[in-house]
Amino acid sequence: MMNEYTGWLLDLYPHPESGIALWLLCDDGQRRYLQQDFPVTFYAAGQSHRLKDLWKFLARQPIPIELSRTERRDLFTGATVVLAASLDVPALLPELFQKLTNNFPDLNFYDADLHIALRHAAMYGTFPLARCHVTVDERGIIHEINVLDSKWDSDIEIPPLRILTIETDVDPTHDQPKQIHFQTKRNCITLDLKKANLNLGLLNYLFKQDDPDLIITSHGDTWLMPLLLKLSEEQNQPLPFNRDPLGEIRYKKERSYFAYNQVIYRGQQFHFAGRMHLDINNTVMYGDYGLDGVIEMARVTSLPVQTVARVSPGTGISAMQIVTALENEILVPFRKEQTERAKTTSQLFREDMGGTVYDPIIGLHEDVAEVDFFSMYPSIMVKFNISPETVNSKNLTSELVTYLEGMTDDKELGLIPRTLAPLLEKRYRLKNQLFTLSRLDCRYKNYKAKTAAHKWLLVTCFGYLGYKNARFGKIEAHEAVTAYGREVLLRAKEAAEDLGFRVLHLYVDGMWVKQSGYKKAEDFQPLLNEIQKRTNLPIALDGIYKWVAFLPSKQNKKVAVPNRYFGVFQDGEIKTRGIETRRHDTPAFIRETQMQILEILANAPDAESLKECLPEIRALILEKQNALRLGLVPPEKLIVHQTVSKNLNEYRTPVPAFSALQQLEYAGKPLRLGQTVRLIYTLGMPRAHAWDAGNGLDPRRVNLARYRQLLDRAVDTVLQPITDGDRFWFTRVRQLLFLDVL
Repeated sequence: MMNEYTGWLLDLYPHPESGIALWLLCDDGQRRYLQQDFPVTFYAAGQSHRLKDLWKFLARQPIPIELSRTERRDLFTGATVVLAASLDVPALLPELFQKLTNNFPDLNFYDADLHIALRHAAMYGTFPLARCHVTVDERGIIHEINVLDSKWDSDIEIPPLRILTIETDVDPTHDQPKQIHFQTKRNCITLDLKKANLNLGLLNYLFKQDDPDLIITSHGDTWLMPLLLKLSEEQNQPLPFNRDPLGEIRYKKERSYFAYNQVIYRGQQFHFAGRMHLDINNTVMYGDYGLDGVIEMARVTSLPVQTVARVSPGTGISAMQIVTALENEILVPFRKEQTERAKTTSQLFREDMGGTVYDPIIGLHEDVAEVDFFSMYPSIMVKFNISPETVNSKNLTSELVTYLEGMTDDKELGLIPRTLAPLLEKRYRLKNQLFTLSRLDCRYKNYKAKTAAHKWLLVTCFGYLGYKNARFGKIEAHEAVTAYGREVLLRAKEAAEDLGFRVLHLYVDGMWVKQSGYKKAEDFQPLLNEIQKRTNLPIALDGIYKWVAFLPSKQNKKVAVPNRYFGVFQDGEIKTRGIETRRHDTPAFIRETQMQILEILANAPDAESLKECLPEIRALILEKQNALRLGLVPPEKLIVHQTVSKNLNEYRTPVPAFSALQQLEYAGKPLRLGQTVRLIYTLGMPRAHAWDAGNGLDPRRVNLARYRQLLDRAVDTVLQPITDGDRFWFTRVRQLLFLDVL
């Protein structure tokens, strides 16, 4: 007897005995556990005698493995003879593959370490929270599964997820929490950690009553889950974090690694079976796009929600490429195999120049239009078919660039353009819809989060072409994109100048232009049309500034800085780049003060009226100075955040970060590379107080002079352009604002 169910796909993971387990949130409100037979296959290529040895090794394994000799397509070398090995139990593959890499390091393995969700997505078109219709037998085994919607749909039916939030009364990295609060739509309970006989039965009751689908925690991975699981074991009181009673909580260790010229830290992780767990303090971009963005990332990448929230956009774009490769029966290598071809110095100089950046014209400018190409680099990859396998091939074409050796092959659409095209189209569609929506529209926040998620994926896809660990990366493809990008931006500049515009600044994919009397969007439409005609790429007007200020270097006032500016659009929106409000190490007190000054300036109708704002700014600065001098600024607003980039024994001077790290070490709270140390500048030695060390801060030790200096710099940044570079007037403004009075 067969049953049919329709609902949303909540979770998918390997079953310990055979195939995979799935959880479906059905239309009748039931959360159903289902199974599906799902054999997985991996491949190996190499010298024939070594493949024979591998065959014998696999045949001796205690688990059933189906072996065969076949031919598959390698992205770079074409048809390749490989050994194919299939397992009916995907859960056993990771352990087996570990043995193979140890015993056969000289062989090339393909499709061996792929997430089970990506394999399923390639075969059945599934993705997290997809609407599915399944046919199931009486044992709960899926015989047929059909996806009813598309990951590229803009508007989707939102699943009725049950959400449980778990929070502590204080930040556990700063102080020891005394209470844990559990909140669902219907119930709320509090566990008092001070009680000796903590009753975990209340938590079990909450899970039984509300059966949450999504658990959102604060410091859940790093503090909360280890504590609750420890208490559960001590009291012999199992906690049903897993909806699947036979499933295990999947644990990942913390790690630090070096990427993109910085040290990155990822905290330990706890993944549940049958439920989703998000720790908002251990996610990558949650602060940028929230839960809506995380779900959108999961949909387009096919990675599980609780996985995609904790990985970088680069991992997301890699997952998309893997799904595209599997759908087109292209082998997915275990590691990157392509190396950069040998180049002469002149070739390297011509081909690896990066993006176009012009120094801006320093100062204050009125009625400036910011013109941006829509996702320039991804659009170039799609438009000109740039992919690792299409560059340096025999049939070469170059519509724009003629000097770069070995551009692209247009015979067949490459893997990267094939992956990016639907994502670009969806983002373009959502951006257009956003322009027509009111900010009060219920869809606005959701669309905004989705486009932010798409932005990070598209920004990363370019860098990933040249990333050292990218499976489908190739530096020549990366160089080809920048070559097209330089040509495109130069053509845009020429179009602007031909139409009588003054170009103030060029930065990779954006251009700032002005022309006397041009203040409305329709004034700039002929320019957009001409640029699109000359480049064949989508371009848009990002906005028209009432005024914008391009800032000089702090060290040399005559030297422009490409990405250091601030301005106000005609609708009152403030945009800042490279100044204190954008720096993560700026104390909240300084950041908020600078933004308040900008908000005052934003009220001015035009640039000529900016100096009229000085009395109001003067009052604000006096208020802030007095608050700082009298100790009225909350200590948490004086915290400076610095990323730990080296170990304690590597410091040569007692800088504030060293002092703070040393205090944390003594307090039993050592930090790893890539983590953030929070400190407050203090007088004398040590030169900083570690905010999370556990000992109180004496307000008299706060280095007010240091914070006063930081405040003055932040004020100077936004005042200097108003003075039109007049040093006497600038000095007079500082005196009026009492910035020169200690």
